[in-house]
Amino acid sequence: MLLSSRPFCAIIHVMSTEAEKAQKAKPGGDTIFGKIIRKEVPATILYEDEEVLAFKDLNPEAPVHFLVIPKKAITSMSACEDQDQAVLGKLMLTAKNVAKDQGLADGFRVVINDGRNGCQSVYHLHLHVLGGRQLGWPPGTSGTFLHTLLGKFGYFK
Repeated sequence: MLLSSRPFCAIIHVMSTEAEKAQKAKPGGDTIFGKIIRKEVPATILYEDEEVLAFKDLNPEAPVHFLVIPKKAITSMSACEDQDQAVLGKLMLTAKNVAKDQGLADGFRVVINDGRNGCQSVYHLHLHVLGGRQLGWPPGTSGTFLHTLLGKFGYFK
């Protein structure tokens, strides 16, 4: 049974796309997340208030994969300043609360990609929250080859 209609070569290309995008991405300017905040681009919103927004990732890497972003335009974790302390705490608490709402009582992972070598491809600070399966350690391993393969074939979408 085929899990995807995409050719295998396309799957291999997708595997390297995020790292390639991160190498080409530049801080500054409008981002896709700014457009989501302004409702110019559709997203499945899981939570929203005046400071933060949580929405489903368009390319999930786990059965549950969502992003939590500040509405304030902060480019990266490295760009955070002392006055961002409250919103940083709010991001973490929102991640916890939305994870609970999404049924992740057995655990989840929070990831922040920072900068080019951290694989940040969108320069608007964001937390990835992943769960719904056994996550492997160190990050980048899923615990099983099958989970990795299924994810690359779009099984979790």
